[in-house]
Amino acid sequence: MVKINISYNKGKVLQALRYHFISRREIKLMMILVNVFALLAAVLFGFKLISPLPFLMSSVLWISMMVAFWIWLPLLIYRKSKTFQDSFTASFTDQHFFIETAAGGQKSWAWREFSSYFETPGFLHLYFDNKSFFLVPKDAFPDQESLDAARSVLRDQVKKG
Repeated sequence: MVKINISYNKGKVLQALRYHFISRREIKLMMILVNVFALLAAVLFGFKLISPLPFLMSSVLWISMMVAFWIWLPLLIYRKSKTFQDSFTASFTDQHFFIETAAGGQKSWAWREFSSYFETPGFLHLYFDNKSFFLVPKDAFPDQESLDAARSVLRDQVKKG
């Protein structure tokens, strides 16, 4: 069993939420399409085949999308979620993932309740479904052996996303 104390750092959580949004297939596809549209508009504008309006529109669309996924959505999720303002203890066992708050509240999930997980530089992202997930900060682990033990449990029990 691996037991850790979790408290969240706002900057790191915002970065983890950015990873979440950028990793979604539909968002990746949308970003690729908007980038292709913006590049095509820039090339066509450069060759004077289109007026400045389509180029301006593609630039505004690109900037709006970046602001939405990089700043606005992570801040919105961070503010709405009370989890990121709380501190609690989490435990990884072979069968379950447990959390316990300082006030005595408890919750546990069997590993089969998680649909997938993936790892980013600062967090383990445990997904219940495409939109519901739990962030476990890697810096909450006291040492590398504890982090490796948690990774081992995740590899054995949850599908990698």
